[in-house]
Amino acid sequence: MKLFVICVMLTAGLAQAETKADIVGLDQSWRKAILAKDTAALEKMLADDLVYGHATGIVDTKTSYIAKVKSGKQLYQSLEQTKVRANVYESSAVTHSYMHVTGVNQDGKFDDKVMLMHFWVKQNGTWRLAGHQTTKVATIPN
Repeated sequence: MKLFVICVMLTAGLAQAETKADIVGLDQSWRKAILAKDTAALEKMLADDLVYGHATGIVDTKTSYIAKVKSGKQLYQSLEQTKVRANVYESSAVTHSYMHVTGVNQDGKFDDKVMLMHFWVKQNGTWRLAGHQTTKVATIPN
């Protein structure tokens, strides 16, 4: 019986690790999509009830964010994401990372260092980004 319990615990731990890796991969897919202005990918990736909070204090919905990307009002020129880590909770997950991001938004050009938090939810078997929040930081930790 002890061997069975140990095997179940090891299997659960491996499944958890794979899910964490998958969630980190989703963050990388989001990064690639916004840099490429791939609104089709964003359409599939973002939850319909998305809350997209920017470091400027502006909050977008899925519709308003995709419209900004399409129009060029939200343009990312570079995005270096570091220290990405994920925590998984059954059908939801949170990622936390740091980014150096440059581009153009409603205020003009930006060159920001930010802390990023994403909230992912599993809906009908598919992971979707339901929450995005960035906060400006003075430096990105090593």
